Amino acid sequence: MAGEIPDLHAQERTGTGKGAARQARRDGMVPGIVFGGDVDPLPIQIKFNDLLKRLHKGRFKSTLFNLKVDGHDDVRVICRDVQRDVVKDLPTHFDLMRLRRTSKINIFIPVEFVGEEDSPGLDRGGVLTVIRPEIELIVTAGDIPEKVTVDLSKLDIGEGVSISDVTLPAGAKPTIDRDFAICSISAPSALASAEDEMDGDEVEETEVIEQNAETVEGEKEHAEE
Repeated sequence: MAGEIPDLHAQERTGTGKGAARQARRDGMVPGIVFGGDVDPLPIQIKFNDLLKRLHKGRFKSTLFNLKVDGHDDVRVICRDVQRDVVKDLPTHFDLMRLRRTSKINIFIPVEFVGEEDSPGLDRGGVLTVIRPEIELIVTAGDIPEKVTVDLSKLDIGEGVSISDVTLPAGAKPTIDRDFAICSISAPSALASAEDEMDGDEVEETEVIEQNAETVEGEKEHAEE
């Protein structure tokens, strides 16, 4: 499992319709609905500030949550939509979907880098640049991997790891079709500067012909011809 699934606390709404939704907003709540799972939709509401913090944190729509509502069993959900005010761009409503263990979802999985102590590039002073500390994968809700492991033990300076180089957990695949970079090892700034200076010191070699009486005489004869 990808770490501990975060809890999402909500309250059940007693009323439905536009009037109940407006009342929820006046009370500092954001109305929402939980659907799916072969059971009736459940109208809920979440504190406005709590939802806003989660939205600012990012990836609210690609995070698996453990929904906790008083009087109901906990259920795993994922956000399917957040409606916003067209002027203020603030959340006004949200939709959550219940998940079965076989449901396919998009979720970000953290990357763990191993083998740093054996990397020839890092041993020579190279610098590891992490391009993607997380990778968005399509996985089943009941079999979410804890991490994706990237081996650095054979990487030298100037080399990197792409998604095609990584063995993904069974049943998981990237949401991006193209091959993309995850990390690379670059030369340390001191070494790169030294190489640049060496390149700048290279002078193009030219052939120098010593001018003497014989070469000058030969040039005159060639000109007269």
